[in-house]
Amino acid sequence: MAEGLDVIVVDDEPAVCDVVSEIVRAFYSWGQVYAFTNFDEAISFCLKRETGVAIFILDVFMGERTGFVFLDEIEERFPMAHEDAIIMTGYASDEVVNMCIASDINHLLEKPIRPYALQLAVRAIVSKYIKFAKKLLGDPVFAERAARF
Repeated sequence: MAEGLDVIVVDDEPAVCDVVSEIVRAFYSWGQVYAFTNFDEAISFCLKRETGVAIFILDVFMGERTGFVFLDEIEERFPMAHEDAIIMTGYASDEVVNMCIASDINHLLEKPIRPYALQLAVRAIVSKYIKFAKKLLGDPVFAERAARF
């Protein structure tokens, strides 16, 4: 089992992938940050992981594939992947916004990424897990019920 809540960055543009992962590394302390420019390598990495929880920062368009396809491919292993995703795009067109809404993705950032916007999106996802962990630790009855699922 992983010791933290890791962040997985996937963007086919190496410079963007490097910048985004470095922004996250500058403030992130709840797990590791992994960066991929190759869609298939990122899928393989995710499907081999022991944990089924992570934060995903994905480019919307990666060659002929999309961040939405990425999430669909790992969804069985990461059931909360769509809710735990941040989609990046060069232009937040109505089509991209509608795809996010239809995919249950609540975080969409336009490039160039503003560090504070990325930090707030990541922290919003992290806070959900911190609140859940506190609830588990503070309420033994709730923890017992949750363990049954």
